[in-house]
Amino acid sequence: MTHPATAAISDLYTSWSQSPPERIELLPQSGSDRRYYRIYGKKGTVIGTHGINIAENEVFIYFSNHFQTKQLPVPEILAVSEDKNFYLQKDLGDISLLNRLEADGLTDDVYSLFEKSLSELAKLQVSANDGLDYTKCLTNQEFGRQAILADLLYFKYYFLDALRKPYDKQKLIDDFEALSTYLTHTEYKFFMFRDFQSRNIMVQPDNSIYFIDYQGGMKGAPQYDVASMIWQARANLPDDWKNRLLQGYMNDFEKLIGHPLNRNIFENQYNGYVLIRLLQVLGAYGFRGLFERKAQFLTSIPQALYNLRWFVENQSMGIAVPEFKKVLDICISDEIINRFTPLRATEETPLVVKINSFSYRKGIPADNSENGGGYVFDCRGILNPGRLTPYKTLTGRDKEVKDFLEQQTRMPEFLNSVYDIVDISVEDYIKRGFDNLMISFGCTGGQHRSVYAADAVARHLRNKFKVKIELNHIEQESKNWINKLPEA
Repeated sequence: MTHPATAAISDLYTSWSQSPPERIELLPQSGSDRRYYRIYGKKGTVIGTHGINIAENEVFIYFSNHFQTKQLPVPEILAVSEDKNFYLQKDLGDISLLNRLEADGLTDDVYSLFEKSLSELAKLQVSANDGLDYTKCLTNQEFGRQAILADLLYFKYYFLDALRKPYDKQKLIDDFEALSTYLTHTEYKFFMFRDFQSRNIMVQPDNSIYFIDYQGGMKGAPQYDVASMIWQARANLPDDWKNRLLQGYMNDFEKLIGHPLNRNIFENQYNGYVLIRLLQVLGAYGFRGLFERKAQFLTSIPQALYNLRWFVENQSMGIAVPEFKKVLDICISDEIINRFTPLRATEETPLVVKINSFSYRKGIPADNSENGGGYVFDCRGILNPGRLTPYKTLTGRDKEVKDFLEQQTRMPEFLNSVYDIVDISVEDYIKRGFDNLMISFGCTGGQHRSVYAADAVARHLRNKFKVKIELNHIEQESKNWINKLPEA
């Protein structure tokens, strides 16, 4: 039976193209509630979007159409459903600037893409501001004191307070207010993207770039977007790139506004927005990791703290905030960074973690090591893709099955709990010099859920602890599977 959203997307495409789609593919879900579909048809491919937040859809469509009139690099909106729950947009592919950075590394070509992105950002900020109706913004019309305070308080509640370190709460709030006032008194206010980062920049085969996910935009200081891009934690750009990219952006921005910048003031306020973004990221990691217990966010905290340490030790914001400075010094101390930095195995570490997927029909695999023990996790509480015709002949390593398990089952929640349990033993076994730990995942046939879970835990332990892994998909051996460790 066709899902109602898929049927609605199909109807919208048919109305727009005057022919039905040949195929509709559900794309992996991002951090939002929107669902994306790649639609194949006689006119090539387009992206269908289903968003339950009508106001958000309306803002994205309005911004996109406005930006199109300014010839800015954003996706063209092709069609919108009458109820505004669905819309079609140009297909910009699957390769983001972050993908290029992670695949190619710190190459000249990748640097030029960052440089081009910031140059196009300056055009977007200045050009889009002309004639834009800011009353249509999704939340605030302008990024002012309250928005900055909200980001700072997010850091306070979800990261700082979780450290359980003493500080003067009233003095810190006073410093927050002083910093917020300082940053909002800027000479320049244009369109602010609000979430400008390499993940939201799509790279085409000819190296042209397009921007996506700007529906949270509002009027604000241009430095905020530049700080978001250059200091994105996951990108982790080297210092010389950061400096060169900032100077190049200021050159482009200066030309667009038609008069010289006071670069000292501009850079001091830029540094203030860098700090806001670094703390917002820590707040997000704290919320997702410390409160929601999502392991992948906990492992990101050390790098975010190292970024914050470098900033505190090397940059000036042009304003004195003593209690805030005291709090930052607490966050970047060796004690706190070590608290979040997992123990890492070395070449001399004897521990080998043996990870199996298996079928309960054929029994739980035996641990023949001297110590025995370990874990056996039952995946049969997760909805079985093998019951559905499209997935019957596939395995837990096929993209379609992985997407299904990640988006339509409780597998992510299950695995987060597994990580919490297993991490305790792995860290302790590394410390104590143990040789062996076995972790097995079983499901009905050893084909879908257990294979996916075993791969996921192998990847998690390798990335977090650098520990040796032996991965064995027992039911797949007879099918000539290669039991190699999945890539990070």
